[in-house]
Amino acid sequence: MKILYIGDIVARIGRATVQKVLPDLIKEKNIDFVIAQSENMSTGNGLTIKAVEEMREVGIDFFTGGNHSFKKKEFYPYLNDPKIPVIRPANYPENTPGRGWAIASSSFGKILVINLMGITFNGPQLENPLKKVDEILEENKNEKLSASLVNFHGDSTSEKVAVGYYLDSKVSAVIGDHTHVPTADARILPGGTAIITDVGMVGPADSVLGVKKEIIISRWLNQLPARHEITTSGPCQFCAVLINISTKGKAKSIEQIIRLVDI
Repeated sequence: MKILYIGDIVARIGRATVQKVLPDLIKEKNIDFVIAQSENMSTGNGLTIKAVEEMREVGIDFFTGGNHSFKKKEFYPYLNDPKIPVIRPANYPENTPGRGWAIASSSFGKILVINLMGITFNGPQLENPLKKVDEILEENKNEKLSASLVNFHGDSTSEKVAVGYYLDSKVSAVIGDHTHVPTADARILPGGTAIITDVGMVGPADSVLGVKKEIIISRWLNQLPARHEITTSGPCQFCAVLINISTKGKAKSIEQIIRLVDI
């Protein structure tokens, strides 16, 4: 089974990049299932049902989230709707809208997708992600799974590496994102778990994490607040990883995919 995981899709220009790259990529690589990080998918903060449906039309099957998943309150009902394939980090408080994990259906069988948020820079209000993922895996221990993937959304690369080793042999892959900068550490751990600490993003390459570079540089120079504006055209990057998973649920390979296109 080949699962593609797409990094943070940033705003409309990121969605346009997906529309341009993904359909041909699915055919080129014979991809069976596609997961994408959705927390910035609408205007750069949060997501809308329109954006979700737009991306489903071009081949994305499932969406993970992060701290920005809660930016748009109008999306809360969809986070709670089991028919909408969107989850948010599982280690948020129990009364937070949405689900932290779900089992998705594929032509190869059931795929367990778990979403976790890093706690190094996000405060003590979040549950320990290691304890939470153990609870989820225990709850699903009797499921006949073809694959299991953990999306770890956080700032600290060392935290993601530690989580990867902790879950080695327990899940098919641990995929990190949130910083929007791809790391060069995609590999298979000894127990058969694929890992990368950050996939990167989908959106404007000539920017600072999607935001117009002039705005960010100006803020650094004068220390004054400024509204973030997303670059709307120009060269764009599509960052993803492709994980090939065996019939035993172990990762056989992980391939980093970075494509550049003009939007």
